[in-house]
Formats: sequence, structure tokens, C-alpha cells
Amino acid sequence: MNFDIPQDLADYLLELDEFIERVIKPLENQDDNIRFFDHRREDARTDWERGGLPNAEWEALLEKAKRLADAAGHYRYPVGKEYGGRDGTNLGMAVIREHLAKKGLGLHNDLQNEHSIVGNNVGLLLMLAYGTDAQKAEWVDDLMTGKKSFAYGITEPNHGSDATHMETTAVRVGDEWIINGEKTWNTGIHKAPYDLVYARTSGKAGDGQGITAFLVPMKAEGLKIEEMLWTFNMPTDHGRVSLTNVRVPHSAILGGEGRGLQVVQHFFNENRIRQAASSLGAAQFCIDQAVAYARERKPFGKPLSSNQGIQFPLVELQTRAEMLRALIHKTAWSMDKYGNFSVSDKVSMCNYTANRLCCEAADWAMQVHGGLGYSRHKPFEHIYRHHRRYRITEGADEIQIRRIAGYMFGFMSQQKPKGVA
Repeated sequence: MNFDIPQDLADYLLELDEFIERVIKPLENQDDNIRFFDHRREDARTDWERGGLPNAEWEALLEKAKRLADAAGHYRYPVGKEYGGRDGTNLGMAVIREHLAKKGLGLHNDLQNEHSIVGNNVGLLLMLAYGTDAQKAEWVDDLMTGKKSFAYGITEPNHGSDATHMETTAVRVGDEWIINGEKTWNTGIHKAPYDLVYARTSGKAGDGQGITAFLVPMKAEGLKIEEMLWTFNMPTDHGRVSLTNVRVPHSAILGGEGRGLQVVQHFFNENRIRQAASSLGAAQFCIDQAVAYARERKPFGKPLSSNQGIQFPLVELQTRAEMLRALIHKTAWSMDKYGNFSVSDKVSMCNYTANRLCCEAADWAMQVHGGLGYSRHKPFEHIYRHHRRYRITEGADEIQIRRIAGYMFGFMSQQKPKGVA
């Protein structure tokens, strides 16, 4: 067994570091762009006059960084070479996402709205895997260049994590579908021209089959953003939408009739192992910062680091980080070798463990830094506010644990869902 990071990947991390220092950092410090990363002025990200939405200048800056990364050949890393990418692996993405998050927050990687110079473009991956030829012709280029996007209309107000009891329905009338229902926590809905709406088209509540994904234009008659949901970590890009007799053509279906949940599930593991790696990187940043401060801070005439009350909790956190890193690397490597569904239980283990670890590391970094750590002069409270979200939105801790139990006790299978390519 070889636990070394592949040499080409190690070299690529250096290439990314050079690009960040040469291109991204100067942009971050240009024209007071640093206000968006100065935590005392974090309020600059939010447009309070527009209901708490992301500031347009903030989003424009993130988009500019992505386009620079794309021009340099980084943004499309996980996409095939035929689309300008690097055929990136799951292991590669896990290592990269941890590496970028470990640097701390910045224009290179700010997960508040999933921004990174190495894109985790789930919409593009879904389209490449499940789009029809006509859909790919219409969508792929624009998804890669940021000219087009879609939000995700999965979660419903009354059902949360249980997508199989979906109340939103779609009924076919001729070559059209009529959709009625309500969706919440539609991330990116404030600017996405489409919403990928999941609706029951057959079967009964609780069935995994019979749910279909529709690409619905936001300008469609009967589709309305009812509210933007304010969160622990503002600004908000999460909306609640209602659909009243919304009509879309049959060609709006993505991934086949009745296969909506299977399409999403196909990418859950990829997305969650990358997100786990990001939480691990953020946790390691907090641990490293706490260790460095404990060594330099000298209350009562001696370094904080000489106190076992400081040493022991940080040792525990570092030990958990090392064990988690090994599991993330092994799990991502297994996904590359044996397929996404070969290690679903391990992905859930990585995910809920990483998110808990990050919250605890941020909390302890605050504690070690004392009043300074609690203040917005340090990023720890921001990291906590953001990563606390993942203990719900990436599949709640309890859902992940229940999923692992399903594999352990034999009522779930490490198999591809029926109908998934």
C-alpha cells in the first residue's frame, strides 16, 4: 500500500499555490476587494436593501476569479479533457479541496457560496452524465463559462430530508407537464435562470421511483419566489418557491421520467466526499492557528502551549484530523477504482465526522484565542457559522448515521440505484 499523494497531484498543488499568489491574491487586495474578506466588514457581502441577498459586487468578484482560474486551466479540473478539463479524480478533488480550505478563507476558496478556483460544478456533471444530446448542446458550454446555471428544487417545507414523500406533483397533458407544489432552500435561486424542480410523476408517497427532475425557467408563469430565507451566515442565496400550474415541455426532463432521485443520488457521494475534504481543511486551519497562537501568547509569564489544558484538546483534534484524512483519501481512491456507490457508507462516515470536527476545531480555536477569537478580527466564528450548516444541508448528521446503519445491519445495499448509469 502506498499512502503518498501521487507526484503529479503534489506538483499540481504547487501550481495552484503559484497561481493564487500571482493572480488571485493581487485581485483580492485590489480596489478594496479585501473588504469582503475582512471579517470586521463581512457585512459588505450582504445587500440589506435587497432582502439580504449577496452583494452584486461580491458575486461579480467571485465570478471574475473563476474566469481567471478557467483561463489558467484550473477551474475545470474534474471535467474531461474533451471539455477543457484535466480528467480530475475523486482523490485529486479531495486533496485539492482540503489544500485550498487549509489556507483559510480568501478569494481562492470561500465556501459560503461554494466558490473555488477549482470548481465543484455539480450542475455541469449532472448535465454531462444525464442530459440529452439537445440539452447538452444548449447547456454544457454555458455551464462551463458561467453564463447559465440552475438552482436545485429538491427540499420541501413539510418534508426536509425525506424526499420520497414529495408533495410537489407533475401531471402530463399532451407534450407538456403541469407542475404544482412548493420548494424551499433553493440555493442560488436569486440569480439562476432555471430551477431543477423535482416532482412526483407516478407511484405513491415513500417510493424512490416515480420522481422526475424538470428544468423549469424562472420566468415561467406560475413560478414565484415567495421569500429568501435568512441564515446563521448571511448573505442568503436560499429561497422558497411556489409552483402553481407551471407548464414545461416534455423535453425539460433531465435524466429520464421517474428517475429524478436516482440522478441526484449518483452525485451525492462525489459532492459529499469533496465537501468533507473542505471541512477537514477548514478544521486543520483552525487547529494550526490555535497551536501557533498558543506558542506565542504568554499570559502569567509563560506560553499557553505549556499548559496541558491547551495541549490535550488540540492533540485530540489533530489526531481525529489525521484519522479522518486517511479515511477520506482511502474513500476517494476507492470511488475512483470501484465506482461511486462502492463506498457509500464510508462517504457518510467522512461527511458527518468532518463537519463535526470543523465545528469543534473552530470552537476550540476561539477558546484558545480568548476574546480575540470570539471577535471578528479572526475568522473562526465565520468558519463555525458556515460549516455548522453542513451538519444539516449535506444530509443531516442523523441521516448520515442512519445511512451507515443501513449498510451495517443489512437493510441497504452498496449498489447503484436502478436506472442509474
